[in-house]
Amino acid sequence: MRILVAAASKHGSTSEIATALAAALRHHGAEVDVVAPERVTGVQGYDAVVVGSAVYRNRWLRPAREFVERFATDLRGRAVFLFSSGPIAEQGHPVNRPYVISDVAARLRAREHRMFAGKLDPSVLGPGERIVARVIGARIGDFRDWDAIGAWAPEIIEQTARRRSGRVATDHPG
Repeated sequence: MRILVAAASKHGSTSEIATALAAALRHHGAEVDVVAPERVTGVQGYDAVVVGSAVYRNRWLRPAREFVERFATDLRGRAVFLFSSGPIAEQGHPVNRPYVISDVAARLRAREHRMFAGKLDPSVLGPGERIVARVIGARIGDFRDWDAIGAWAPEIIEQTARRRSGRVATDHPG
């Protein structure tokens, strides 16, 4: 089973989530490529595609949005999984909820979308980003749940395998 993981990251936290997910997918037997969305030249040959992005101002980053636009037709023909990551508010809930993701998920016929808590390191933020983080009440620290990220991998494998076996049965009637 071949899986592409393409995630847009502004400061590296979301890329680290993509890398951890890819390692877990490999642990469960998948052949996985991790490629920045803007560097992907095609999705042919992949049984599943995982697309992720950091969320800023309730939106995915431009490279992830452009990836979805560029490959929308091809993505509809395979198992697609989406994830977003972002900072955490004082209440322990994600600050940014990517409201446009429901439209993307429907258009791509995505299997599911996961929201993962992110990491907020003020040393890598620009002055404007620090102000926004303060205004929205984002908590500083690393809130990524590596166990939850890794636990998603066998679910992706299982859903993709089910889809593949269903497609084979449909394509080659007995």
